[in-house]
Amino acid sequence: MKKWRNRRSLFKDKESEIGTPKNTEEDDSLADLLKQLALSNDFTQFTYHVNETSLCIGYYTPLIDTEILHRDILPYLKKWESFASLSSVLPIEEVILTADAATIQENLLKGYIFIFNVNNLKQVCLVKAGVERTRQVSLPEVEFSVVGPKESFVEALDTNINLIRKRLPMPEFTVKELIIGKLSKTRVSVLYIDGIANKENVNTVIQRLSDLDIDQIMDSSYITQLIQDNQNSPFPQLIDTERPDRVASVLGEGKIAILVDGAPHGLIGPTTIFEFFYAFEDYYLNWAVASFFRLVRFFAVIFSILVTPIYVAVLTYHYELIPKDLVSTLVTSRSAIPLPPILEAIILELAIELLREAGARLPTKVGQTIGIVGGIVIGTASVEAGLTSNVLLIIVALAALASFTTPVYQMGNTIRLIRFPFLLMAHYLGLIGVAVSFCFLLIHLLRLSSLGRPFLEPFYPPRIQDLKDSLIRLPFSMQSKRPIQEQTEDTMRFNPKKAKEKHDSKRN
Repeated sequence: MKKWRNRRSLFKDKESEIGTPKNTEEDDSLADLLKQLALSNDFTQFTYHVNETSLCIGYYTPLIDTEILHRDILPYLKKWESFASLSSVLPIEEVILTADAATIQENLLKGYIFIFNVNNLKQVCLVKAGVERTRQVSLPEVEFSVVGPKESFVEALDTNINLIRKRLPMPEFTVKELIIGKLSKTRVSVLYIDGIANKENVNTVIQRLSDLDIDQIMDSSYITQLIQDNQNSPFPQLIDTERPDRVASVLGEGKIAILVDGAPHGLIGPTTIFEFFYAFEDYYLNWAVASFFRLVRFFAVIFSILVTPIYVAVLTYHYELIPKDLVSTLVTSRSAIPLPPILEAIILELAIELLREAGARLPTKVGQTIGIVGGIVIGTASVEAGLTSNVLLIIVALAALASFTTPVYQMGNTIRLIRFPFLLMAHYLGLIGVAVSFCFLLIHLLRLSSLGRPFLEPFYPPRIQDLKDSLIRLPFSMQSKRPIQEQTEDTMRFNPKKAKEKHDSKRN
């Protein structure tokens, strides 16, 4: 007959009822480990009597599935004879026999249950009984698209890899896993296609991840900041994406992806600045339509950065550049404004940023209301109070709207930031200040790289082949080669001559 005896710890002291461990280094380390485990209230230990043998069973309650414990472990322990036969008795594949305290601790934190004979500490059985508590695969929230797949990454690393592997059912698709973080012990996976991805790029990523000396990795954004080439640059050098179809596609181009357990976003590199303005929906649309939308985004970004500084520069130093038909309108709108253009612009820009931050931090429904109502109220009140002109209000609103067209959130934040240095330089030096700021920005971008690859490619260095999928996207039939940027081992996607012959033969 089974007898249960629930206890908080079997190792409160060396005179505990399971007996004093023998004077061996392994026994002492195991006893010390069990004492440490017993300090945590979410760790459970109890004795389970089988015939004349007393077994100790312990586990972290939040990490295990109690149904597995009561259904697949405890009933089968009745047949227990020895630890050697336990793996064949239990209907669970993952069973580990060990006496190493470090191995026991590591696996307990992964959702294992330990079982050992209270009269013998020389061998411990670890049984996998972890519980998976993750949300279901859902719609993309940041990179939503009207056409194309409606799946996004979740926080479970294995689920995310499954979403990619089902799109790349090939043995060359390779996953290299590392454990990073002294405290968090975070699983980080490097994904690439063997035979396509450049070995140097793969080794660079793995080396940078292996060299990380940090206590915690809570999200993929930690990885971005730690391994990118220039950590002081406001420009992200790895693309952050929540779409598994995008990751699968770029792996085929020779890029490398990084997935972090607990992060619903993956990282892609090496990359270029132009790829931050690609919406992956572009590849699901006709090439002419997709090219038009890309050009609109590039124009919107340039407009968002320059329009407000140019307004400040013209009104401060360059009145002669204003068309005659606009002079009366500007004079009328600014006749009662006591502030110089720079203060007027900064007030409105900061108001927009405050509204954006408030809308992002509040609950969804409240945030939308705050954004709409706050924008209308503040804009109308500032114009009626004579603090800002209605012309600048329209310009700032259009600039903010243009910045929202950036598909990658991190790049959108960068665009918002670099607008302010342009404003200050426009105030001090006019249009020359705008030109100087642009030159500094261009120099910075020329010096940037992503995993050692040029950030302004295909314009610097100039590569005509990669222009086919940059500012515009040409038809797939004209993109027979993979991008030069990745320096892939296999440069050909398909043979254009054979594809054309096959197409012509079918038409005939």
